[in-house]
Amino acid sequence: MAHIKVQTEDFDVGAEIAALTLGRSDIGGIGCFVGTVRDNGQTVTGMTLEHYPGMTERAIAAIADQAADRWPLLGCTIIHRVGPLRPGDNIVLVIAASAHRQAALDATAFLIDWLKTKAPFWKREDRTGGDGAWVDAREEDNAAASRWD
Repeated sequence: MAHIKVQTEDFDVGAEIAALTLGRSDIGGIGCFVGTVRDNGQTVTGMTLEHYPGMTERAIAAIADQAADRWPLLGCTIIHRVGPLRPGDNIVLVIAASAHRQAALDATAFLIDWLKTKAPFWKREDRTGGDGAWVDAREEDNAAASRWD
C-alpha cells in the first residue's frame, strides 16, 4: 500500500497526489506534508543528507505499516531526498489518503513525526565561511513523536 522512494531528484507534489488518487473514488481525504531546507538564521548555505540504502527504505516501510495499523489508510506516499540540498529545496513528502479527512491528517502527522525521529538519515548543515555541523536530534521533534507512543 505504501509507495516509498529515497532519491536525490526533486519531486512534484501534484504529480504524486495524482498518482496516488488515479482512478480512486473511495478517497475522501488527503493529508500532505512537504518539508523544505530552511536557513535557520545561522546562515545555512545547504544541507547534505546521508543514509544506508536498503536499511532506510525498510525503516520507512515499517513506519508506514504502523500508520496503516493505526488508521484506515487507502494509500500512502513517502519520498525523502538525500544528497546535497540548498535552502528552499524540497526534502520530504508525506501523503496519506483515507475515506475520512481526520484519519488522513492524523496519519500524515504521525508519519512525519516518526520520520523525523526514527528514520535513519544523517544531516549535515553547510554554513557560510565553510563551517558545517552534523545536526543532532531536536528535543521538540522527540516530544512531537512521543505523543504517538
